[in-house]
Amino acid sequence: MRYLNLLWLCWVSLTLAAPPQFAQVTPGHTIVFPADYGAHPAYRTEWWYATGWLQTPDKKPLGFQITFFRIATGIDDANPSEFAARQLIIAHSALSDPALGKLLPAQKSAREGFGLAYAATGNTDVKLDDWRLVRADSGQYRVTVVTPDYRLNLLLTPSQPPMLQGDRGYSRKGAKPAQASYYYSEPQLHVSGSVARNGKSVAVSGNAWLDHEWSTSVLDPHAVGWDWVGANLDSGAALMAFRIRDVHGMPLWAHATLRDAHGSTTQYGNSEVRFAPQRYWRSPRTGAHYPVAMQVQTGPLVWQLTPLQDDQELDSRQSVGAVYWEGAVSLSRDGKTAGRGYLEMTGYVKPLKL
Repeated sequence: MRYLNLLWLCWVSLTLAAPPQFAQVTPGHTIVFPADYGAHPAYRTEWWYATGWLQTPDKKPLGFQITFFRIATGIDDANPSEFAARQLIIAHSALSDPALGKLLPAQKSAREGFGLAYAATGNTDVKLDDWRLVRADSGQYRVTVVTPDYRLNLLLTPSQPPMLQGDRGYSRKGAKPAQASYYYSEPQLHVSGSVARNGKSVAVSGNAWLDHEWSTSVLDPHAVGWDWVGANLDSGAALMAFRIRDVHGMPLWAHATLRDAHGSTTQYGNSEVRFAPQRYWRSPRTGAHYPVAMQVQTGPLVWQLTPLQDDQELDSRQSVGAVYWEGAVSLSRDGKTAGRGYLEMTGYVKPLKL
């Protein structure tokens, strides 16, 4: 669900006179591993998204994000030119450090080709210059990111099987069946590795969440943005919840998945999920008001979301043409610490036009 509108903004500028044909998301589809860890170039948009909380040896908390997007442009595959931009690869990364008070963001984009940018099929292997997310046969993910402000070299080790979202991976995003994606998550990833800044590298450990989603459809035409949270709970459980908002801030669609530490999954439908802002932060750069402290209700359970820091706004207008808030949050329930995750909020600077 996340980034669907953002990627649509990129793709629409490349649309040909005759609309290209892409594979469609339909109910009843079976996600098959390991093949579906890899890319699905027949669909219009796709993304691999890893977020997590890290801790340095002196117990300092950091948040990290790395996202790779693949966008099919609709250029005919029969075009013999190696320079034909059949697929675009876009990547965003950010490091959240409360000592700085704001994100350290970075972004890149390129057409696929020449071994410099690609999204491989068969298993996760996405590359853009010196940024890479690759999955080994063991299931471990290697994350490599090099920016002017920091370097990430992380190993993400699964502790649980993938979590299929929605109906066995068919995730509805609206009232129409075509408004959907194929979507799975890998929560409770153990993290080890290093973060380098200012010429100094420190060892880090923590936990992470990885999403992989692919789709062709767009959202409801009345949608202006969405709120989404993915959280690793201290009990070993995992929570994902989202709502898609209209111009008045009312939900057009919502859904949540809660899987306990033993693998039992509960799905919460459209009427059972509510996002209630508790506190707003105003961006000094864009003027947007983000509900950085949020209450999320999933059925009878109520979760309080508190940001690691208020300023976690990411300006991606150089790549996908939008600004959004993407940040580390801690979760509590009934006044007790419950877990950590990431909250994403789009459409607060301006509506994401289709």
